[in-house]
Amino acid sequence: MKELKTLVRPNIWSLKPYSSARDEYKGVTAEVFLDANENPYNRPINRYPDPLQEELKAAISPIKGVPAENIFLGNGSDEAIDLVYRVFCNPGKDNVVAIDPTYGMYEVCADINDVEYRKVTLDEHFQFRASDLLAVCDGFTKVIFLCSPNNPSGNLLLRSEVETVLQQFEGIVVVDEAYSDFAEQRPFRCDLQQYPNIVVLNTFSKAFGAAAIRLGMAFASTEIIELFNKVKYPYNVNKLTQDCALEELRDVTKIHQRIVMIKEARASLMQAFAELPICTKVFPTDANFFLARVTDANAIYDYLVCHGIIVRNRHRVTLCGNCLRITIGTKEENTRLLSALRQYR
Repeated sequence: MKELKTLVRPNIWSLKPYSSARDEYKGVTAEVFLDANENPYNRPINRYPDPLQEELKAAISPIKGVPAENIFLGNGSDEAIDLVYRVFCNPGKDNVVAIDPTYGMYEVCADINDVEYRKVTLDEHFQFRASDLLAVCDGFTKVIFLCSPNNPSGNLLLRSEVETVLQQFEGIVVVDEAYSDFAEQRPFRCDLQQYPNIVVLNTFSKAFGAAAIRLGMAFASTEIIELFNKVKYPYNVNKLTQDCALEELRDVTKIHQRIVMIKEARASLMQAFAELPICTKVFPTDANFFLARVTDANAIYDYLVCHGIIVRNRHRVTLCGNCLRITIGTKEENTRLLSALRQYR
């Protein structure tokens, strides 16, 4: 890895961040707050939230096995993705490299930040070779994006290839592990000390079942986390989200039980889907969804919509011709899907 300072945009490295009232007050227990121009009435939502979410990070730390100082929390994982561009990529000059197909927000954020986005197409098994990604990098490549398990394919990327990228690429490697709780492989967030150039993404939206609160996580070196905190908006995670997340984390057993239920339902639904006359292939998955190739994705998608069932049509996505992406639902929802498709003509 290059020296971190050489990877960061010069204006960001020298940036003096905004200092909020809650940043400046630390330590002593206080009861009277007259520092932040808040309305003294309508408690508890009249006060600004903790800008660094320290209580929440302390609760997440033992669950994810990552020290609190190595955790960044944002408004969904998308905030962390955007921060990667804002911290490391000079608009109109630098570029990033990503696999294709993959999560679409990497490219959207590149366009927003005026950063060239270079795609490397996966093979027919939705895998990649590290040498292919590294071959399209140049002196202006600051970041490589890898999603594992990948979206929309659902499969884990080969760990050996990801490790090769981490070892040989001198810039930042983002490994998006949004779906890692549904996989069996050791997550890369457990290897932060081994790879100082890694940023691992995770979210409350999938395994934690809390998509509505919009809370994303990024795990990285303390130096990278400090840069994210320098650039983020002062109160980027609101109090309602922080309180709701803390409540969810009080019953970790329930979260693990739901993961087990989804994985069991995944196996049975995939088997039943593969037996449908409309299905030509079900791809292996390590996520809470699977990708399936069908006889006519557009027609079948429209048919399901008419029956009040919404799946994701990925027909126009690279390597996904005539493919539907199916999220694992409840037993009742999965049964309704299969019942409708068995009647499709």
